[in-house]
Order: sequence, then C-alpha cells, then structure tokens
Amino acid sequence: MKPIEELLSELRRLEIKLWIDNDRLRYSAPHGTISPDLLEQMRSRKGEILAFLEQFQPNPSAPIKPVPRTQNIPLSFAQQRLWFLDQLEGKSSAYNMPMALRLKGNLNVAALQQALQSIIERHENLRTNFATQNGAPITIIHSYFNLSLPLINLQNLSETEQEIELEKLINKEHLQPFDLKNDCLIRGTLLRLQDQNHILLLTLHHIISDGWSMNLLRQELGTLYSAFSNNQPSPLPNLPIQYADFAYWQQEWLTREIYQKHLSYWKKQLDGAPPLLELPLDYARPTLQTFTGKKHSQHLSKCLSETLKTLSQNEGVTLFMTLLAAFNVLLYRYTGTEDILVGTPVAGRNRSEVEPLIGFFINTLVLRTDLKGNPSFQELLSRVKEVTLGAYEHQEMPFEKLVEELQPERSLSYNPLFQVWFNMVNLKFKPLELPDLTVELLSSSEAASKFDITLYVREQSESITLDWVYNRELFNPETITGMAERFQTLLESIIAAPDQSISNLCILSQTEHQRGYQFKSRVCLDKPFTEFPKTAIDQSISDRFS
Repeated sequence: MKPIEELLSELRRLEIKLWIDNDRLRYSAPHGTISPDLLEQMRSRKGEILAFLEQFQPNPSAPIKPVPRTQNIPLSFAQQRLWFLDQLEGKSSAYNMPMALRLKGNLNVAALQQALQSIIERHENLRTNFATQNGAPITIIHSYFNLSLPLINLQNLSETEQEIELEKLINKEHLQPFDLKNDCLIRGTLLRLQDQNHILLLTLHHIISDGWSMNLLRQELGTLYSAFSNNQPSPLPNLPIQYADFAYWQQEWLTREIYQKHLSYWKKQLDGAPPLLELPLDYARPTLQTFTGKKHSQHLSKCLSETLKTLSQNEGVTLFMTLLAAFNVLLYRYTGTEDILVGTPVAGRNRSEVEPLIGFFINTLVLRTDLKGNPSFQELLSRVKEVTLGAYEHQEMPFEKLVEELQPERSLSYNPLFQVWFNMVNLKFKPLELPDLTVELLSSSEAASKFDITLYVREQSESITLDWVYNRELFNPETITGMAERFQTLLESIIAAPDQSISNLCILSQTEHQRGYQFKSRVCLDKPFTEFPKTAIDQSISDRFS
C-alpha cells in the first residue's frame, strides 16, 4: 500500500482537490481523472486523508465570505507581484495569456458577443483595474465593462495571403501590452477568413487569470453561446463569492499559526541556496530581464512514454517526479551544479469556493534538489520524491511572501530563487463544443519567456509532449533543439539503466558521438606540450604578444 503522502501527491498531480467540510471529506476533479481504482483508494483511506489534511487546514469549515465593496480591496499576493513588476519594468506583453480559436461552420456573431459580455458581467475580476493609493496598489472594480469585439474581414485575400496576415495579426495581438490602470484586461478580435471560417482571438492579462481560468473561460463560453444562440437565458448559477473576496481572505489568513508553520519549512528548505543557475548562454545576459521567447515542441514516442510510466510505477513515484529528476540531471550535466532549484506551479485552488472563479490563483513552489555524491538515478528519484512531497505539504505559502521573507540576492536581470520552470500540465477539461461549429485551438511558436527555460510536459493518451519555451535573448534555437534531443537520449539511457550513476548516464546521441569521433581523428599534435611559466600567465594578453 502506498504511503498516504504518495497517494495525496498523485491526487495533486491529477489536479484532484481535497478539503474538509464539516468533518466530511470533499473532493473535486477534472473530467475523466478519477478511475474506479483511485476512487476506491480514496474511500478506503478516508480516515488517513482526513487526519493528514487536519494538520495543514485549521478551522476548515470557515468559508470565504463576501466583503463590502465600500472599502478598499487589497490585491492578492500573486497580483501584488505582477503589479510591482509592471511598475518596475513598464507595460509588457510578458504576462499576456492569449487564446486563438478557429471556428468552422455557421457562427452566430451576436451570440458570441453576448456570451463574452455575460462572462465579464459574471466575473467581477474581469472588470477590475489596478491603481495606486498612498503608494500602495488597490483594485478598482467597475460595475460594467463593454467588451469590444472588432471584426476584421480577410475574405478578399488569397489563401496564402490570409495565412501570412493571420500570423501577423495573431502575433500582434499576443504582443500588445495592457495598461493595468486603464485598459479592460480582457480583449478580443474576430477574424473572418470565409463565411464559415473564423478565428477568435482572446487575450487576458495574467493578473486576472491563470491556466485553470482559461479552461474555465472556454467552458463558460461554450455553455453561454449554446444558450444564447437558441434564445435561452444563461444556465450558469450565481457565484457565491468573487476573486476580491478571496484576496481579502488571503490577507486575513496571514495572521494564522499555519502561515508560520509553512514559513519555517521554506526557510529551512531554501537556506543557503545559490541565487543563479549558471546555464551556458549563447548571449550575455541583459542587465534588465527580457521576456522575448520562442517555443520548440518535441514528442516522445509511445514506447518511451510507456516505459517512463512503468519505471515511475516500479519506483513508487509519479511521472512528474521521474521527469523532474531527469530534467535535474540534464541541468546538472549542462552546468556542473549539484544544488539545483526549479520552479513549478500548483493550482492554488484548495477551497471549493474558488474553483468556479476566473482569477490568478496559481502559486509557485521552489523544488530544490541535492545531486551531491553522484547518486544513481534511482537514488535521485527518492530525493526528488521527498522534496516534492514536502513542497506539496507546504504549498499554501504564497511565493510572493516567501521572497519577501527570505530576501534573496536580487538582480534585475533574472528571476529570484530560480530561473528554470518545470510545468506538467494536467488541466483536463472537456473540449470546447459550440453548436453548428467545429472548434480548433490554435498554437503559436511565439511565446513570452518569463524564465531562462521553461519545460511544459503534457501527458497524452499514447505519448508525452514536451514544449521548450526559452528566452531568445539568451539562447539560439539550435541550442535548445540540441538540449531537447539530449534530454530524449538521457531518458532512453535512464530507462535502460536506472541504477547507473547520474554522471554516467548518456546524453549524447549516436550522431553526436560519431561527430565527436570524427573531430577527434582530425586532431593531431605536432608539438610537445609546453607549460606556461607563472610570469607569462600573470602577463596581460597585450603584453604577452608585444
């Protein structure tokens, strides 16, 4: 039987939320994530789960309550950090959250506009701006925001011209920054390619949204469009609270003993951590951090994907832990650093009241892995498992408050505490369905890069997809392509011999090995080795050759 911590870790990875409600265990889960076996485990171990949760969820029955809007509503801690970055760096598209949907069929534009407007009226957070009062940020909640949905007609262009113009318009929309004080922080554009072929572009600022919210937005858009296109009223229930109520509650939570318990753990966990992971860069790091990014996609074969899952099961860890451990090995081999810090997100929606809200709930965990002693990969897995479970137990600590408390060495050129992000995406919502329309979610190779490198992992039905998002002002595309290829070679090497020490795991492909041998055969020393005397070493380059 799995330890209770491991079972809860698996539930968190699947975005299955557990909470206590009047001494009863409650849960919610994305569609299709709970198997009959997993449900039986949850039922049979209910007592253990309750006992574990009670350690970290004091006064669980106290709900988040609406607060009067007559007072100043504070920003959540996550919002405060994005507001601060906006003040420091100026308007930027780095925290835009774009979505592009191809809609094929009979589109009811009026119903689409009505559905989007209804979502804005439903979610107060989408009608919020951020201003400054006495040097501190405050939220300004508007009673009404009219969403403009301009229609751009591209029907007069040829198919080739349309594709060129489409890419240009999508990139332009993605890169247009928001003014947090004055702009509506959700905007949309409708592109018409043909009478029955449209592209809907929606962009939200991260300060009012996150990945969960974008999926929720698609869900509500489908529900409302279906209703309005049939002249029916909205079937969505009223929301009991809004994001501002959560932000107010979060400030109150700081006074509780549980905050100090979380803070104590993180102070100990991150004590003496190195401030910067020195990756080999193609370009000098700018003095002011930039966010211009690009994406490289990679697909692992069905065979490799299945064997990675089998290895995880055999070692008693999750697939997240296995891939994170492998990613740590890759970073170790690139940098020689044995103390590696990687950031990773958690949904931050551990209370049932906030699950239906569009807002910025995501929290950041810092996973610090010790690779000292050249352990085997199996030993490293156990270390990563311990670190991950500890972080999950203390995930309620807001990252922004952690940075404030720790006061790490700061630089305007890189992110504090970590510069590499690892995100295993497990948001399994139903695909968007609209009546009389075929919907396709479009992706782009352009992406903002908030960190030096981000690795997104998506577990598909038969394979694993990896998206490498990187800062273009630090790395060439060829460098990241090579890194991705070496990561795949490393995974294959781990599967072949998980008991091998991490320094002996192969990361070079056969092609790279062959290229190395060919290069080696061309090198021939025609003079004996000469040791430089100390006086010559101490000379400057110009003096040495003058």
